[in-house]
Amino acid sequence: MSKILYLHGFASCGEGNKSALLKNHFGNDAVVAPDLPFAPLDAVAYIEERVKNSAFDLLIGSSLGGFYATYFAEKYRMKAVLINPSTQPWQTLAAYTGWQKRYCDEEVFEFKFVYLEQLKLLHTSVQNGDYLLLLQSKDEVLDYSKAQSLYNAHRVIVEYGGNHRFENLDDYLLMIENFKNK
Repeated sequence: MSKILYLHGFASCGEGNKSALLKNHFGNDAVVAPDLPFAPLDAVAYIEERVKNSAFDLLIGSSLGGFYATYFAEKYRMKAVLINPSTQPWQTLAAYTGWQKRYCDEEVFEFKFVYLEQLKLLHTSVQNGDYLLLLQSKDEVLDYSKAQSLYNAHRVIVEYGGNHRFENLDDYLLMIENFKNK
């Protein structure tokens, strides 16, 4: 059975709207959507354990999860769908150092300054992975054109309008399925 690993964004949870849509489309057992640790190096170790011990065909990452998905797609030459991905989270998350609340359950956590340095260490060039990018031009958090430029050698879909949450992901489920199966 094919398996998908969904990686959520900053201050989010594995179980949310996107993972629910993916599970509904691909099947509950086909999609793994864990809550990621807040510290980037811990998150990478956690993801690494799952990638090495399961036969994932596809990574799907949203925002910061897209940054992590890129790291693993490059390392293991995997396919990844990136939804409004963060390309430089050490810059875009700098304003979020300190105490934060997760959106999904309001759990309080500290996002430490050292995490920005950890993110910078994880930055990789885009050469070995196979990517499908889903971007929305009205993303209020990240500049979509940075991801568009970075991944320009891959399949990049820019939907004009929208927002950072990419609310209409259900419109792209068949495209994701075709990308996974190609």
